[in-house]
Amino acid sequence: MDASEKLDDEVTSQVPEQTNVKGNEECDGNPEEEQKCFIPDDMYYNYEELCSRPFITADSNIPPNLLHLSHSFGYDCGRRGNLQLLDEHTLAFIAGNLLVLLDIHTKEQRHIRSSSGGGIGAIMTHPSKQYLAVAEKGHQPNIIIYEYPSLRPYRILREGTGRAYSFVDFNRDGSLLASVGGPPDYMLTIWDWKQEQVTLSNKAYSQEIYRVTFSQDCVGQLTTSGTGHIRFWKMASTFTGLKLQGLLGRFGKTTVTDIEGYVELPDGKVVSGSDCGNMLLWEGGLIKVEICRKGQRTCHAGTIHQFNVDEGELMTIGSDGAVRSWNLEIIDAADAVDDTGLFEIEPVNEILIGRNVSLFSMVKSSAPESSIWFAQDSNGGIWKLDLSFSNITQCLFSFHSGAIQGLDVSGNSHLMATTALDSSVRVFDFLSKKELTVSRFKQGGTTLTWASDMVNNGGSQLVVGFSDGVVRILELFNPQSLYTVAGRSHTEDAELRLRQALKPHNASVTAIAFERTGKIMATGSADCTVFFFTVGEKYNPVGFVTVPGSVQGLQWSPQSHEESTLLIFCQNGHVVEVQCPEADHQTIGNTFQLSDLPTIHFCFSSIKSRIKGDAEIALRQARTEEKKKVREERLKKLKEQKSDDTEKQLQEEEEEEEDALPPLYIPSPPSPLHCGFYSAPGSFWLSMGGYDSGYLYHCKFSEQQSQDALERKDEPFSFIPVEDTDHNSILTISFNSNRQLMFCGMEDGSIRVFPIQASDHQLSSMQAHWALNIHDNQYGSVRHIRCSYDDMFVLTTGEDGNIFSFSCLPEEELQRSMQLKHAKVPSPRAGLEMEKAAPDIDDPSAYSIETAKQKLELDRMLQEAEQRKLERRKRLVELQSQFQGLLEQNQNLPEHIRLHRSELELDPRFHEEIERQTEEKVMEVRRELAWEEERHRLGLNKLQTMFWDSVVQDTVTVYAFDCGHKISTYRLLALSFIQMHLHQRNRDASRGGPVEQVHWWNKAEPAKQISNISLQDELISGQAGVMKSESCKLASRDAEKLRKPAEKAEKARARIEKRKKDWEELYASKPSEDYEDPKDVEAIRLAKEKMGDFKLKTAEDFTVPEHMRMNEEKKRVQLVELEKKIYEKKSEMNACVMALRDSKVEIIAQLHSQVDQLQMIQQRLPPEKRRPLPSVPVLMPEEMPERKHRYTRATLERFAALRAKMVSTGLDEQQEDGQNILKLLEQETQDTEHDAQNTHMKDGGVVETLSQRQEEELTELEREVREVEEIRNLHQQDTILKQMEETVWSFDAELRILRHEKQELDVYMKLADLRHVTLLEELLLLKDFEKRESILQERLNNYIQEENEIAANMCEHKHQIEVKKREIHKLQGKEKSIAAAFRASLGENNKFEEFLTRVFKKKIKRVKKKETSGSKCGNVEEDDDSDEDSDEESDRDNDEDYDDSESGAQLDDRVCPSDCNPELFESTLRLRERRLEVEEQIQEEMRSIDSLKKECDALSKKEKIVQNNRKAAEGDMELINREKQQKLNEVDVVVPLRLHQIEYVSSGLLPGKLDSALVLNTDDLERLQKRIKELQQEKTEQRELYKRARHQHVQLRHDLKDMEARIKESEVRSEQQMLMKFGRLVDLEVLQTLSGNRKLEEMRQEIREQEAKYIQELKHWEAKVTEARDALTEITQQNTERLSKMHSLLSQKNTLDDQLNSRQRKTVSQIPGRHLADKQELQRLHQFVEAQAQDIEALQNEIRSLLRKDSIVLPPLEPVMPTGSTLLYRNTASTHTHSSVLRKHNPSSKAVK
Repeated sequence: MDASEKLDDEVTSQVPEQTNVKGNEECDGNPEEEQKCFIPDDMYYNYEELCSRPFITADSNIPPNLLHLSHSFGYDCGRRGNLQLLDEHTLAFIAGNLLVLLDIHTKEQRHIRSSSGGGIGAIMTHPSKQYLAVAEKGHQPNIIIYEYPSLRPYRILREGTGRAYSFVDFNRDGSLLASVGGPPDYMLTIWDWKQEQVTLSNKAYSQEIYRVTFSQDCVGQLTTSGTGHIRFWKMASTFTGLKLQGLLGRFGKTTVTDIEGYVELPDGKVVSGSDCGNMLLWEGGLIKVEICRKGQRTCHAGTIHQFNVDEGELMTIGSDGAVRSWNLEIIDAADAVDDTGLFEIEPVNEILIGRNVSLFSMVKSSAPESSIWFAQDSNGGIWKLDLSFSNITQCLFSFHSGAIQGLDVSGNSHLMATTALDSSVRVFDFLSKKELTVSRFKQGGTTLTWASDMVNNGGSQLVVGFSDGVVRILELFNPQSLYTVAGRSHTEDAELRLRQALKPHNASVTAIAFERTGKIMATGSADCTVFFFTVGEKYNPVGFVTVPGSVQGLQWSPQSHEESTLLIFCQNGHVVEVQCPEADHQTIGNTFQLSDLPTIHFCFSSIKSRIKGDAEIALRQARTEEKKKVREERLKKLKEQKSDDTEKQLQEEEEEEEDALPPLYIPSPPSPLHCGFYSAPGSFWLSMGGYDSGYLYHCKFSEQQSQDALERKDEPFSFIPVEDTDHNSILTISFNSNRQLMFCGMEDGSIRVFPIQASDHQLSSMQAHWALNIHDNQYGSVRHIRCSYDDMFVLTTGEDGNIFSFSCLPEEELQRSMQLKHAKVPSPRAGLEMEKAAPDIDDPSAYSIETAKQKLELDRMLQEAEQRKLERRKRLVELQSQFQGLLEQNQNLPEHIRLHRSELELDPRFHEEIERQTEEKVMEVRRELAWEEERHRLGLNKLQTMFWDSVVQDTVTVYAFDCGHKISTYRLLALSFIQMHLHQRNRDASRGGPVEQVHWWNKAEPAKQISNISLQDELISGQAGVMKSESCKLASRDAEKLRKPAEKAEKARARIEKRKKDWEELYASKPSEDYEDPKDVEAIRLAKEKMGDFKLKTAEDFTVPEHMRMNEEKKRVQLVELEKKIYEKKSEMNACVMALRDSKVEIIAQLHSQVDQLQMIQQRLPPEKRRPLPSVPVLMPEEMPERKHRYTRATLERFAALRAKMVSTGLDEQQEDGQNILKLLEQETQDTEHDAQNTHMKDGGVVETLSQRQEEELTELEREVREVEEIRNLHQQDTILKQMEETVWSFDAELRILRHEKQELDVYMKLADLRHVTLLEELLLLKDFEKRESILQERLNNYIQEENEIAANMCEHKHQIEVKKREIHKLQGKEKSIAAAFRASLGENNKFEEFLTRVFKKKIKRVKKKETSGSKCGNVEEDDDSDEDSDEESDRDNDEDYDDSESGAQLDDRVCPSDCNPELFESTLRLRERRLEVEEQIQEEMRSIDSLKKECDALSKKEKIVQNNRKAAEGDMELINREKQQKLNEVDVVVPLRLHQIEYVSSGLLPGKLDSALVLNTDDLERLQKRIKELQQEKTEQRELYKRARHQHVQLRHDLKDMEARIKESEVRSEQQMLMKFGRLVDLEVLQTLSGNRKLEEMRQEIREQEAKYIQELKHWEAKVTEARDALTEITQQNTERLSKMHSLLSQKNTLDDQLNSRQRKTVSQIPGRHLADKQELQRLHQFVEAQAQDIEALQNEIRSLLRKDSIVLPPLEPVMPTGSTLLYRNTASTHTHSSVLRKHNPSSKAVK
């Protein structure tokens, strides 16, 4: 029942709607007030205003409640998070455009429709279970918060995404809501949902987002995951406000995977799933470790969809149907142990729900302390799980999973049957709203049809098509009636039973239809075939026809048509009409194909482009007509107004170019055909998809059917446009029983109902429609719509897995009108319980009906061919027997009439051809077997290499002659290449001497030693290294005087240096006050560590010493050394045995020769005196195994003879009386040797008989000679026999001795083997640790290397700092020398000293100097030396103007003052430049030192970090060594002991178990006991030694004080002597090393020469000065005379002035113009007087300057000519002006002293 019908009164009774709308409008209208707008807690929305309504065409009489939703039978189990728990008995899930609230106990449903009509994207319950968030889909969808259980709309969240929401989640306290949108914006939004405001928003990612969740423990943290990514968000406060900051997870080495599920841990880490089934632990945006099960098994066999943290455990659910619980603490602290990045862990508990279960999500019961969970199964189920892991599971509801492929209803009951690709067929009672029965098969169902009453009277047959091409006829019946008749009871309401299984197709069955009379059934398939069957008790095949494409649908002609035809709709646009075949039609041949069945074809050709073109043309024509009318009206008005050029203006306005019509478009490939139905005989309606959607096309078959069906292009003759279907195709069309309603299933999941007239097959009455969005709008296309037999119900199915039932009446009226509450289930047939189960077709690869028939025919043909072959073979055998009889008859004929074999051959070419063919076959077989031959050859080589070439020496057994003792060699195997390599390397290392091993914890010493060299030493060493290139400047006599003192001083200097070195060594060897002997320190440390430390290697806290630490390489070396020693020992013993074998061979040869000698001797002896010949030993086969496989040609011939004998006798070639051929050959060889010996003995007997006969014929003398010879022969016989006995005895003795030695060696070899086993076990253990140890060792080596590099860098930086300090010291000295040079240049009492000092100390900005070339032209002299022009900017703020004390004028420090020496000024500038350069260098060095110090500080910090890391790595190495030692301690070591060697006695008895015993060697035990006594003695000696050392220490301290006092007295006396002798303290070493300095003498000689030269030059200049002084005196006298004359002239001038003045006063009145001239002349004379005064002052200054030594003498002034007053004035003025100009423009001009 729809919730809207129940909630209307409840919702409207709350806050008035007008107030609500008004408040929202005010908030929306003003954004600034929107944040301040507060929504009261008791405000609710009206559900009726929100929920979507059906669409009804305007001005139509279609009622809005045409259909009423009755029930939902499906479940969209493939949707993420589509299961929520509202309370203990209510589940919520999404079904298309509905939210279904399902009661677990009563199974009743309540529905909430979406508000947008575009579907629902996601749902989520509030943590308090009081609210339910429903996030929708559509254009600008909303999130509606419903209050539960009232289901009133509480809040609406708007504009959070553009198209659809994919997931929503509340935070822990429920105050915030997070939502994430789908494409195209993927917007992540944080809502203050109670105030309907967006708190934060950001784009989550550029691909699909699966989930978004708040962290339960870390406030403000969120996580999103989706396609190929996971992202970690944080709500951070910035200076601009609250923002969302996202960190994208980086997979690193791990394969990028889609992340479905994850969970946030309390410490901020995140555990997520992966596609492969492992868990990923994220920390800081990176994968810390990948978690798997032991043996690198995945945690789940598939994707992990959800994580939950419950009661301190981590639970995971996966697509494998398993729920596993993991230890959360272990996972939180997990870390990778090797380069694989994996961490292995086993689940604490697990439960496997089922084999075909794929869990998608789970929700926990809200009851306190409940372990009940409800799970979503993506295979179509809802489970109730008890996760206390008591293995209690219950499937609450079962549904189809995936798209519904088939739907049909019963023709006489309210029953519905469905099938899907989940391999199930389900029957529903949509009247009672429950599922009756379900049957499962091995393949998925693809189509379903319910047989009508004409086929089956009871309406109990269902025909289902499956994906493997099988068609199953199922029978539905009520089992209660069946079991009641049989005397048994059953509670099921219905049951499906297989009646028959057929396989007419090789691909999926897509359509099934019964002929209108019910006698023929047609099935269509994707294999482009339609099969016909006769209907009866058994469905028998009639035949099939092929069609041009995959079958989309089938429809038989209705009863109104005269002929019974089948309309076949193909998916590629082809339509085929086939005549109904006869039921008794018989196919001819080996196929069921009905080639003679009449068919007609139609191939749809697109006309949509032409329809649009025609519409465009009509629209343009209407526009043209309208424009024409407007033009005529305007023309009429203009004519009335009588306006000129009206027609031209209208024509210009008419000349508007129109766009050309688009060309006709034909889609390629053709648009798919969705459905169709008959309209009249030969005509039909089609619904197309793709480009051609938007219309219903009326088509008919063409009369011309001669063209190929695949090349046909037929166009519809009519069409009907359907509103809003250009991109929303009609997928299925059905009618109610009276054809007054046409139901259309749309691609967007909606259904449309068109009211039409019953007899309107042209659909002319198809105008208005009623539409409702019910299935999912994105993937819920409606595939089937059916009406019940009484038209009271409408049923729909979609690709979203949902099944909806609609009633045409409201629920109350429906219940009143229906008499029955349940649908009637057909009763079982009579005798059904006695029938056997029909055979099913389970094998997907089983033959189809057509293939089986073809296979049967093929088998028949093969059988006939085999029969013919047998007959021909029999005939050939008869002919061969006849020919053989003829050959025998020919052979019995006489030779002269016998035919030759060649004459019996008809043609020799037959034989040649047979031989050629045989040779070709042989070559072909060889080529075919070449690979096998090569494979076997390589296998043989490998076997020889493995088992034969590796054997250095095989077992050889040597037997004694007389006793039964024997001795065997060891079977030696060659050492492997690796063993030989390791052994050779160790041997080379031992030859090269002990190799210094650098321990891993040692620090590298600095590579460079820094020496503190003072500046003076450096300067001295630098001067000493300069080779003198000057020639000797001293005379021989002076050189001789210098040589002897120099030699004496050099010897003294050598003695002093030696004494200094001795003192330095002595002081260097002097220990510091806190010095301790390293040996003593090490001994004390070892004593502290070992004192009281009795830990054995088995102790848990045992620290493995460095020399005892073992790794795989060392252990392998030990193993190789042991194997080498074993090999050497066995080789030595084998050499001895082989030497013994060789001696036996020689002895046997010697015995043979001695036996021959005895035979020769005994031939000359009488028989009675002959001693029996000893038997000569024979070498056993075990003694000469190398001869075992030696053979000769005779051996091969005998082998061939024996083999042929075996073949002829029929025995196996490997056996004959239990002996093989090789043994027979060996036995025959031995028999041959014995026969040879016997023959030899017989030959001896014959000789003896002959000798007896000869002896009877001898004389007496001859007999005496014979006796003498006999005596000699007897002696020789005894001697030879004795030698033979001694030889045999000595050989046996050697063998026994060697045998005893070998027995002792066997004991040692056994012990060595035991040791080898122990070493091998230890090696295997060490291999397990090798990887971890190598990783840690590499890490430690890196830390050590880094630490060494840092230390080296620090040492280098310190050295550079010292060098920089020395450079600074040099520069400071240079700066001081520059300052001293400046002070020296100033001299004493320099009046410009302050000015020049300020110039010298002035700080200027220095830039690069630019050289200037050229000269300046003007009235001034050219400078000989070009000046370097530098742009100098002085710091004027720090300078003060210098005031001349005499003139009071300000001096510019950039220009040399007039009285200042220009050379001194230039020298000051140069010194300033040098000083500034030095200062800049010092500053640069200081900056370098600062940077080096900073680098040193950084390196020191880094060194501390590296040291900490190194210590941590050393600790890890210590732990792994301890663990390794513990594992090695667990290895069992075999120690053979005898009982008397055991001295472990407890209470006088030997204990039964020796587990706690310690195995010690007696010598070691005695050594330890002896060591105790030695330590006691050493302790006594050390105490005595300590007493003596203490007494000696006191005595030495007294002696030290006495020596210090004597040293002070000697120093005081020495200083007094120095003062008495030298008057001051001097360095005695300097005095001792004083000698004639050659360089100094040379310099003195140069000084003397220069002085002589300078004296001569000085005399020359003194003469010149005298001359200049005389000239000056003379010029001064002249000047004095001139001054006297000038004084007299001035006196005269004054007199004349007085006279003139007096006369002028008298004549003023008489001569007015004369007064002005006199006034000007007077003024000129005053000026002349002033100029002369200035000249006088200048001359006085020059005189004063000439009196100074450092003054510059200017050239004298030009003499004034004694002319008239006017001339004198002019000349003097010009001279003064010229001299002034010279001084002004040449301040730096040089004068001659």
